[in-house]
Amino acid sequence: MSSTTDLLHSIEAAGAGLTLAELLVKHPAIARRTAQRTIAKLIASGQVIGQGEGRARRYYAADHQPGVSHLSGRVDHFPDFIPVSADSQDILAYIDQPVEARKPVGYQHDFLDSYLPNKTWYLSESLRRQLHKMGRTLDRTEPAGTYSRAILSRLLIDLSWASSHLEGNTYSRLDTRELIEQGKAAYGKAAVETQMILNHKTAIELLVENVDSADFSRYTIMNLHSALAENLLANPADEGRIRQHAVDIGKSVYRPLSTPQQIESVLDAMLNKANQIQDPFEQSFFIMVHLPYLQPFADINKRTSRLAANLPLFRANLCPLTFLDVPEQAYSRATLGVYEMTRVELLRDLYVWAYERSTQEYLAIKQDLAEPDPLRLAWRDFIRQTIFGVVTQPDAEPFSTIQQAVIEQVPEHDRPKVQALVIEELRRLHEGVLARYGLRPSEYHSWKAVHRN
Repeated sequence: MSSTTDLLHSIEAAGAGLTLAELLVKHPAIARRTAQRTIAKLIASGQVIGQGEGRARRYYAADHQPGVSHLSGRVDHFPDFIPVSADSQDILAYIDQPVEARKPVGYQHDFLDSYLPNKTWYLSESLRRQLHKMGRTLDRTEPAGTYSRAILSRLLIDLSWASSHLEGNTYSRLDTRELIEQGKAAYGKAAVETQMILNHKTAIELLVENVDSADFSRYTIMNLHSALAENLLANPADEGRIRQHAVDIGKSVYRPLSTPQQIESVLDAMLNKANQIQDPFEQSFFIMVHLPYLQPFADINKRTSRLAANLPLFRANLCPLTFLDVPEQAYSRATLGVYEMTRVELLRDLYVWAYERSTQEYLAIKQDLAEPDPLRLAWRDFIRQTIFGVVTQPDAEPFSTIQQAVIEQVPEHDRPKVQALVIEELRRLHEGVLARYGLRPSEYHSWKAVHRN
Protein backbone atom coordinates (compact mmCIF):
# COMPACT_ATOMS: atom_id res chain seq x y z
CA MET A 1 0.00 0.00 0.00
CA SER A 2 1.17 3.57 -0.65
CA SER A 3 1.83 6.09 2.10
CA THR A 4 -1.25 8.01 0.94
CA THR A 5 -3.50 4.99 1.33
CA ASP A 6 -1.95 4.01 4.68
CA LEU A 7 -2.41 7.45 6.20
CA LEU A 8 -5.91 7.89 4.82
CA HIS A 9 -7.03 4.52 6.21
CA SER A 10 -5.67 5.39 9.66
CA ILE A 11 -7.39 8.78 9.67
CA GLU A 12 -10.68 7.24 8.51
CA ALA A 13 -10.48 4.63 11.27
CA ALA A 14 -9.95 7.24 14.01
CA GLY A 15 -13.27 8.84 14.86
CA ALA A 16 -11.61 11.41 17.17
CA GLY A 17 -9.01 12.33 14.57
CA LEU A 18 -5.24 11.98 14.75
CA THR A 19 -2.36 14.39 15.16
CA LEU A 20 0.71 14.15 12.94
CA ALA A 21 2.67 12.68 15.86
CA GLU A 22 0.03 9.98 16.37
CA LEU A 23 0.07 9.14 12.66
CA LEU A 24 3.86 8.78 12.70
CA VAL A 25 3.63 6.40 15.66
CA LYS A 26 1.21 4.25 13.66
CA HIS A 27 3.42 4.43 10.55
CA PRO A 28 7.07 4.62 11.68
CA ALA A 29 8.30 3.75 8.19
CA ILE A 30 6.86 6.99 6.77
CA ALA A 31 9.16 10.01 7.09
CA ARG A 32 7.71 13.13 8.74
CA ARG A 33 8.10 15.31 5.63
CA THR A 34 6.53 12.62 3.45
CA ALA A 35 3.59 12.41 5.86
CA GLN A 36 3.19 16.20 5.86
CA ARG A 37 3.17 16.36 2.05
CA THR A 38 0.73 13.45 1.86
CA ILE A 39 -1.66 15.03 4.36
CA ALA A 40 -1.51 18.33 2.47
CA LYS A 41 -2.53 16.50 -0.71
CA LEU A 42 -5.37 14.70 1.09
CA ILE A 43 -6.66 18.03 2.42
CA ALA A 44 -6.38 19.63 -1.01
CA SER A 45 -8.34 16.75 -2.53
CA GLY A 46 -11.08 17.09 0.08
CA GLN A 47 -10.53 13.64 1.61
CA VAL A 48 -9.21 14.95 4.92
CA ILE A 49 -9.80 18.06 7.02
CA GLY A 50 -7.46 19.57 9.62
CA GLN A 51 -8.47 21.44 12.76
CA GLY A 52 -6.35 23.26 15.36
CA GLU A 53 -2.88 24.75 15.19
CA GLY A 54 0.71 23.57 15.57
CA ARG A 55 1.30 20.21 17.14
CA ALA A 56 -2.29 20.09 18.40
CA ARG A 57 -3.66 20.08 14.83
CA ARG A 58 -5.82 16.99 14.28
CA TYR A 59 -6.81 15.38 11.02
CA TYR A 60 -10.25 13.89 10.33
CA ALA A 61 -11.77 11.96 7.47
CA ALA A 62 -13.86 14.32 5.36
CA ASP A 63 -17.58 13.69 5.53
CA HIS A 64 -19.08 14.09 2.08
CA GLN A 65 -22.27 15.55 3.53
CA PRO A 66 -21.83 19.29 2.99
CA GLY A 67 -21.62 21.54 6.02
CA VAL A 68 -21.15 18.87 8.70
CA SER A 69 -18.53 19.24 11.44
CA HIS A 70 -16.65 16.00 12.18
CA LEU A 71 -15.73 16.98 15.70
CA SER A 72 -19.28 17.31 16.91
CA GLY A 73 -21.60 16.09 14.20
CA ARG A 74 -23.23 19.52 14.23
CA VAL A 75 -23.86 21.71 11.25
CA ASP A 76 -20.73 23.74 10.64
CA HIS A 77 -22.03 27.30 10.60
CA PHE A 78 -22.16 30.30 12.91
CA PRO A 79 -24.52 29.18 15.74
CA ASP A 80 -28.02 30.57 15.61
CA PHE A 81 -28.18 31.10 19.40
CA ILE A 82 -25.59 33.92 19.27
CA PRO A 83 -27.38 37.15 18.25
CA VAL A 84 -25.68 39.09 15.47
CA SER A 85 -26.32 42.41 13.75
CA ALA A 86 -27.21 42.96 10.10
CA ASP A 87 -23.60 44.01 9.46
CA SER A 88 -22.42 40.70 10.91
CA GLN A 89 -24.83 38.84 8.65
CA ASP A 90 -23.13 40.51 5.68
CA ILE A 91 -19.76 39.28 6.92
CA LEU A 92 -21.08 35.74 7.32
CA ALA A 93 -22.56 35.78 3.84
CA TYR A 94 -19.09 36.49 2.44
CA ILE A 95 -17.05 34.23 4.75
CA ASP A 96 -19.37 31.25 4.20
CA GLN A 97 -18.55 31.21 0.51
CA PRO A 98 -16.02 28.59 -0.65
CA VAL A 99 -12.40 29.72 -0.40
CA GLU A 100 -12.19 29.79 -4.19
CA ALA A 101 -14.93 32.43 -4.35
CA ARG A 102 -13.23 34.83 -1.91
CA LYS A 103 -10.67 37.39 -3.06
CA PRO A 104 -7.06 36.90 -1.82
CA VAL A 105 -6.01 39.85 0.31
CA GLY A 106 -2.88 40.98 2.15
CA TYR A 107 -2.31 43.02 5.30
CA GLN A 108 -4.15 46.37 5.09
CA HIS A 109 -2.03 49.05 6.81
CA ASP A 110 -4.90 51.54 6.81
CA PHE A 111 -6.88 49.28 9.14
CA LEU A 112 -4.51 50.13 12.00
CA ASP A 113 -3.40 53.55 10.76
CA SER A 114 -6.97 54.88 10.70
CA TYR A 115 -7.62 53.89 14.32
CA LEU A 116 -7.24 56.89 16.65
CA PRO A 117 -7.20 55.90 20.35
CA ASN A 118 -10.11 57.38 22.34
CA LYS A 119 -11.58 58.87 19.15
CA THR A 120 -12.18 55.74 17.10
CA TRP A 121 -14.41 53.21 18.84
CA TYR A 122 -14.98 49.58 17.91
CA LEU A 123 -17.35 49.33 20.89
CA SER A 124 -20.01 52.06 21.07
CA GLU A 125 -20.52 54.10 24.23
CA SER A 126 -23.76 52.29 25.05
CA LEU A 127 -22.09 48.92 24.53
CA ARG A 128 -19.19 49.90 26.79
CA ARG A 129 -21.63 50.98 29.50
CA GLN A 130 -23.39 47.63 29.19
CA LEU A 131 -20.11 45.72 29.49
CA HIS A 132 -18.99 47.74 32.52
CA LYS A 133 -22.30 47.07 34.22
CA MET A 134 -22.01 43.33 33.54
CA GLY A 135 -18.37 43.08 34.58
CA ARG A 136 -18.20 45.22 37.71
CA THR A 137 -16.91 43.21 40.68
CA LEU A 138 -15.29 45.45 43.28
CA ASP A 139 -14.97 49.04 44.40
CA ARG A 140 -12.83 50.92 41.90
CA THR A 141 -10.51 52.04 44.70
CA GLU A 142 -9.20 48.49 45.18
CA PRO A 143 -5.63 47.94 43.92
CA ALA A 144 -5.28 46.72 40.33
CA GLY A 145 -5.56 42.96 40.02
CA THR A 146 -7.29 42.40 43.38
CA TYR A 147 -10.21 40.51 41.83
CA SER A 148 -8.18 38.37 39.43
CA ARG A 149 -5.92 37.26 42.29
CA ALA A 150 -8.95 36.41 44.42
CA ILE A 151 -10.43 34.14 41.74
CA LEU A 152 -7.11 32.82 40.39
CA SER A 153 -7.71 29.13 41.13
CA ARG A 154 -11.04 29.18 39.28
CA LEU A 155 -9.68 31.40 36.49
CA LEU A 156 -6.77 29.04 35.78
CA ILE A 157 -9.17 26.17 35.10
CA ASP A 158 -11.83 28.04 33.12
CA LEU A 159 -9.60 30.12 30.85
CA SER A 160 -7.03 27.36 30.30
CA TRP A 161 -9.74 24.88 29.32
CA ALA A 162 -11.87 27.19 27.16
CA SER A 163 -8.98 28.77 25.26
CA SER A 164 -7.39 25.34 24.62
CA HIS A 165 -10.76 23.95 23.54
CA LEU A 166 -10.91 26.57 20.78
CA GLU A 167 -7.68 25.04 19.43
CA GLY A 168 -9.14 21.53 19.20
CA ASN A 169 -7.87 20.36 22.60
CA THR A 170 -9.98 17.40 23.80
CA TYR A 171 -9.36 17.76 27.54
CA SER A 172 -12.63 18.06 29.46
CA ARG A 173 -13.15 20.73 32.09
CA LEU A 174 -12.76 18.07 34.79
CA ASP A 175 -9.57 16.76 33.15
CA THR A 176 -8.23 20.32 33.15
CA ARG A 177 -9.06 20.80 36.80
CA GLU A 178 -7.27 17.60 37.81
CA LEU A 179 -4.23 18.55 35.74
CA ILE A 180 -3.98 22.06 37.19
CA GLU A 181 -4.84 21.25 40.79
CA GLN A 182 -3.25 17.81 41.13
CA GLY A 183 -0.74 17.65 38.30
CA LYS A 184 -2.56 14.58 36.95
CA ALA A 185 -2.52 14.27 33.15
CA ALA A 186 -5.70 12.82 31.61
CA TYR A 187 -5.44 9.20 30.46
CA GLY A 188 -5.27 8.68 26.72
CA LYS A 189 -4.63 12.32 25.82
CA ALA A 190 -1.76 13.38 23.60
CA ALA A 191 1.19 15.02 25.35
CA VAL A 192 0.69 18.12 23.23
CA GLU A 193 -2.77 18.62 24.75
CA THR A 194 -1.42 18.37 28.28
CA GLN A 195 1.37 20.79 27.41
CA MET A 196 -1.14 23.28 25.97
CA ILE A 197 -3.19 23.33 29.17
CA LEU A 198 -0.11 23.73 31.39
CA ASN A 199 1.19 26.52 29.17
CA HIS A 200 -2.08 28.40 29.59
CA LYS A 201 -1.80 28.03 33.37
CA THR A 202 1.72 29.47 33.35
CA ALA A 203 0.75 32.34 31.05
CA ILE A 204 -2.31 33.30 33.13
CA GLU A 205 -0.24 33.27 36.33
CA LEU A 206 2.33 35.45 34.58
CA LEU A 207 -0.33 38.03 33.74
CA VAL A 208 -2.03 38.01 37.13
CA GLU A 209 1.19 38.18 39.14
CA ASN A 210 2.52 41.07 37.06
CA VAL A 211 -0.72 42.97 36.58
CA ASP A 212 0.65 46.01 38.45
CA SER A 213 3.50 46.53 36.00
CA ALA A 214 2.40 44.78 32.80
CA ASP A 215 1.39 46.91 29.85
CA PHE A 216 1.05 46.33 26.13
CA SER A 217 4.76 46.27 25.43
CA ARG A 218 6.92 43.92 23.41
CA TYR A 219 8.20 42.49 26.68
CA THR A 220 4.71 41.55 27.88
CA ILE A 221 3.45 40.17 24.57
CA MET A 222 6.60 38.21 23.77
CA ASN A 223 6.85 36.65 27.22
CA LEU A 224 3.16 35.81 27.14
CA HIS A 225 3.66 34.09 23.78
CA SER A 226 6.76 32.31 25.06
CA ALA A 227 4.78 30.88 28.00
CA LEU A 228 1.96 29.70 25.72
CA ALA A 229 4.32 28.29 23.09
CA GLU A 230 6.73 26.35 25.32
CA ASN A 231 7.44 22.94 23.78
CA LEU A 232 4.69 23.33 21.16
CA LEU A 233 6.49 24.84 18.17
CA ALA A 234 8.47 22.91 15.58
CA ASN A 235 11.31 25.39 16.06
CA PRO A 236 11.78 26.26 19.77
CA ALA A 237 13.63 29.42 18.71
CA ASP A 238 10.24 30.82 17.59
CA GLU A 239 8.99 30.92 21.19
CA GLY A 240 8.52 34.59 22.08
CA ARG A 241 10.24 35.75 18.89
CA ILE A 242 8.96 37.86 15.98
CA ARG A 243 8.05 35.65 13.03
CA GLN A 244 10.93 35.20 10.59
CA HIS A 245 8.99 33.73 7.67
CA ALA A 246 5.72 33.90 5.75
CA VAL A 247 2.69 32.00 7.06
CA ASP A 248 -0.58 30.83 5.58
CA ILE A 249 -3.89 30.97 7.43
CA GLY A 250 -5.82 27.72 7.11
CA LYS A 251 -9.14 27.98 5.22
CA SER A 252 -8.46 31.65 4.48
CA VAL A 253 -7.40 33.80 1.52
CA TYR A 254 -5.66 36.26 3.89
CA ARG A 255 -1.86 36.56 3.58
CA PRO A 256 -0.20 38.37 6.53
CA LEU A 257 2.97 40.43 6.32
CA SER A 258 6.05 38.29 5.75
CA THR A 259 9.08 40.51 6.48
CA PRO A 260 10.30 40.60 10.11
CA GLN A 261 11.16 44.31 9.88
CA GLN A 262 7.63 45.15 8.70
CA ILE A 263 6.08 42.98 11.40
CA GLU A 264 8.19 44.63 14.12
CA SER A 265 7.29 48.12 12.92
CA VAL A 266 3.55 47.42 12.84
CA LEU A 267 3.67 45.60 16.18
CA ASP A 268 5.26 48.64 17.84
CA ALA A 269 2.64 50.95 16.32
CA MET A 270 -0.17 48.63 17.41
CA LEU A 271 1.10 48.35 21.00
CA ASN A 272 1.60 52.11 21.18
CA LYS A 273 -2.04 52.67 20.21
CA ALA A 274 -3.25 49.93 22.58
CA ASN A 275 -1.54 51.61 25.54
CA GLN A 276 -3.27 54.91 24.79
CA ILE A 277 -6.79 53.45 24.91
CA GLN A 278 -8.43 54.44 28.18
CA ASP A 279 -11.50 52.20 28.31
CA PRO A 280 -10.53 48.64 29.39
CA PHE A 281 -13.10 46.93 27.17
CA GLU A 282 -12.14 48.89 24.07
CA GLN A 283 -8.49 48.14 24.86
CA SER A 284 -9.26 44.45 25.33
CA PHE A 285 -11.21 44.20 22.09
CA PHE A 286 -8.60 46.19 20.13
CA ILE A 287 -5.96 43.58 21.07
CA MET A 288 -8.30 40.73 20.11
CA VAL A 289 -8.71 42.34 16.68
CA HIS A 290 -5.22 43.52 15.79
CA LEU A 291 -2.85 40.99 17.35
CA PRO A 292 -4.15 37.98 15.37
CA TYR A 293 -4.56 40.15 12.27
CA LEU A 294 -0.86 41.00 12.33
CA GLN A 295 0.19 37.38 13.11
CA PRO A 296 3.47 38.55 14.71
CA PHE A 297 4.46 35.00 15.73
CA ALA A 298 5.03 31.78 13.81
CA ASP A 299 1.97 30.26 15.55
CA ILE A 300 -0.17 30.64 18.70
CA ASN A 301 -1.23 34.20 17.83
CA LYS A 302 -4.92 33.80 18.69
CA ARG A 303 -4.16 32.19 22.05
CA THR A 304 -1.83 35.07 22.86
CA SER A 305 -4.52 37.59 21.94
CA ARG A 306 -7.17 35.85 24.06
CA LEU A 307 -5.02 36.05 27.18
CA ALA A 308 -3.69 39.54 26.40
CA ALA A 309 -7.29 40.74 26.00
CA ASN A 310 -7.79 39.96 29.69
CA LEU A 311 -4.99 42.22 30.93
CA PRO A 312 -7.08 45.46 30.88
CA LEU A 313 -9.91 43.61 32.63
CA PHE A 314 -7.58 42.28 35.33
CA ARG A 315 -6.17 45.76 35.93
CA ALA A 316 -9.65 47.29 36.25
CA ASN A 317 -10.92 44.52 38.59
CA LEU A 318 -13.52 43.53 36.02
CA CYS A 319 -14.84 40.03 35.45
CA PRO A 320 -12.47 38.12 33.13
CA LEU A 321 -13.31 37.00 29.61
CA THR A 322 -12.90 33.23 29.86
CA PHE A 323 -14.39 32.19 26.46
CA LEU A 324 -16.50 29.54 28.20
CA ASP A 325 -19.01 27.95 25.81
CA VAL A 326 -17.68 29.89 22.79
CA PRO A 327 -18.10 27.58 19.76
CA GLU A 328 -15.07 27.17 17.51
CA GLN A 329 -17.32 27.67 14.46
CA ALA A 330 -18.26 31.13 15.74
CA TYR A 331 -14.76 32.18 16.76
CA SER A 332 -13.11 31.08 13.51
CA ARG A 333 -15.67 32.90 11.35
CA ALA A 334 -15.43 36.06 13.42
CA THR A 335 -11.64 36.15 13.04
CA LEU A 336 -11.93 35.43 9.30
CA GLY A 337 -14.13 38.51 9.03
CA VAL A 338 -11.24 40.55 10.43
CA TYR A 339 -8.59 38.80 8.32
CA GLU A 340 -10.31 38.96 4.95
CA MET A 341 -12.55 42.02 5.25
CA THR A 342 -11.01 44.11 8.07
CA ARG A 343 -14.52 44.11 9.53
CA VAL A 344 -14.95 43.80 13.32
CA GLU A 345 -18.74 43.60 13.69
CA LEU A 346 -19.00 39.81 13.88
CA LEU A 347 -16.12 39.51 16.35
CA ARG A 348 -17.68 42.35 18.35
CA ASP A 349 -21.03 40.54 18.58
CA LEU A 350 -19.24 37.36 19.68
CA TYR A 351 -17.14 39.30 22.22
CA VAL A 352 -20.23 40.78 23.88
CA TRP A 353 -22.03 37.41 23.94
CA ALA A 354 -18.94 35.63 25.30
CA TYR A 355 -18.41 38.27 27.99
CA GLU A 356 -21.98 37.96 29.18
CA ARG A 357 -21.50 34.17 29.46
CA SER A 358 -18.33 34.71 31.46
CA THR A 359 -19.99 37.11 33.89
CA GLN A 360 -22.90 34.73 34.41
CA GLU A 361 -20.44 32.01 35.42
CA TYR A 362 -18.73 34.31 37.91
CA LEU A 363 -21.79 36.03 39.40
CA ALA A 364 -22.26 33.26 41.94
CA ILE A 365 -18.71 33.43 43.24
CA LYS A 366 -18.54 37.24 43.36
CA GLN A 367 -20.52 37.33 46.58
CA ASP A 368 -18.51 34.58 48.24
CA LEU A 369 -15.04 36.05 47.78
CA ALA A 370 -13.15 36.70 50.99
CA GLU A 371 -11.87 40.22 51.39
CA PRO A 372 -8.16 40.37 50.50
CA ASP A 373 -5.88 40.57 53.52
CA PRO A 374 -4.49 44.16 53.35
CA LEU A 375 -1.24 43.14 55.06
CA ARG A 376 -0.69 40.26 52.62
CA LEU A 377 -1.42 42.64 49.75
CA ALA A 378 0.97 45.31 51.05
CA TRP A 379 3.82 42.81 51.55
CA ARG A 380 3.09 40.58 48.55
CA ASP A 381 6.42 41.21 46.80
CA PHE A 382 8.39 40.73 50.00
CA ILE A 383 6.61 37.44 50.75
CA ARG A 384 7.29 36.21 47.21
CA GLN A 385 11.00 37.16 47.35
CA THR A 386 11.46 35.62 50.79
CA ILE A 387 9.84 32.31 49.79
CA PHE A 388 12.06 32.25 46.70
CA GLY A 389 15.13 32.86 48.88
CA VAL A 390 14.20 30.10 51.32
CA VAL A 391 13.56 27.44 48.66
CA THR A 392 16.60 28.26 46.51
CA GLN A 393 18.86 27.90 49.58
CA PRO A 394 17.91 24.39 50.71
CA ASP A 395 20.88 24.06 53.06
CA ALA A 396 19.90 27.15 55.06
CA GLU A 397 17.49 26.93 58.00
CA PRO A 398 14.14 28.32 56.72
CA PHE A 399 13.05 30.08 59.91
CA SER A 400 16.40 31.87 60.26
CA THR A 401 16.27 33.00 56.61
CA ILE A 402 12.74 34.37 57.08
CA GLN A 403 13.57 36.05 60.36
CA GLN A 404 16.65 37.76 58.92
CA ALA A 405 14.71 39.04 55.88
CA VAL A 406 11.95 40.41 58.14
CA ILE A 407 14.43 42.23 60.37
CA GLU A 408 16.18 43.80 57.39
CA GLN A 409 13.11 44.93 55.42
CA VAL A 410 10.01 45.18 57.61
CA PRO A 411 9.26 47.99 60.11
CA GLU A 412 9.34 46.75 63.70
CA HIS A 413 5.60 47.11 64.39
CA ASP A 414 4.71 44.87 61.38
CA ARG A 415 7.40 42.21 61.88
CA PRO A 416 5.45 39.59 63.89
CA LYS A 417 2.47 39.59 61.50
CA VAL A 418 4.53 39.64 58.29
CA GLN A 419 6.78 36.85 59.58
CA ALA A 420 3.69 34.76 60.38
CA LEU A 421 2.37 35.37 56.86
CA VAL A 422 5.61 34.17 55.25
CA ILE A 423 5.70 31.03 57.41
CA GLU A 424 2.06 30.30 56.53
CA GLU A 425 2.79 30.69 52.80
CA LEU A 426 5.81 28.40 53.09
CA ARG A 427 3.74 25.71 54.81
CA ARG A 428 1.14 25.85 52.03
CA LEU A 429 3.72 25.71 49.24
CA HIS A 430 3.01 23.06 46.59
CA GLU A 431 3.65 22.45 42.89
CA GLY A 432 0.51 24.25 41.79
CA VAL A 433 1.72 27.67 43.06
CA LEU A 434 5.43 27.57 42.22
CA ALA A 435 5.14 30.04 39.31
CA ARG A 436 3.82 32.62 41.77
CA TYR A 437 7.23 32.65 43.44
CA GLY A 438 9.31 32.23 40.29
CA LEU A 439 10.33 28.72 41.35
CA ARG A 440 11.01 25.67 39.21
CA PRO A 441 9.75 22.20 40.24
CA SER A 442 13.36 20.96 40.49
CA GLU A 443 14.16 23.70 43.04
CA TYR A 444 11.06 22.86 45.06
CA HIS A 445 11.83 19.12 45.11
CA SER A 446 15.45 19.74 46.10
CA TRP A 447 14.27 21.87 49.01
CA LYS A 448 11.61 19.33 50.06
CA ALA A 449 14.21 16.56 50.06
CA VAL A 450 16.17 18.45 52.72
CA HIS A 451 13.17 19.69 54.73
CA ARG A 452 10.69 16.81 54.67
CA ASN A 453 9.38 17.67 58.09
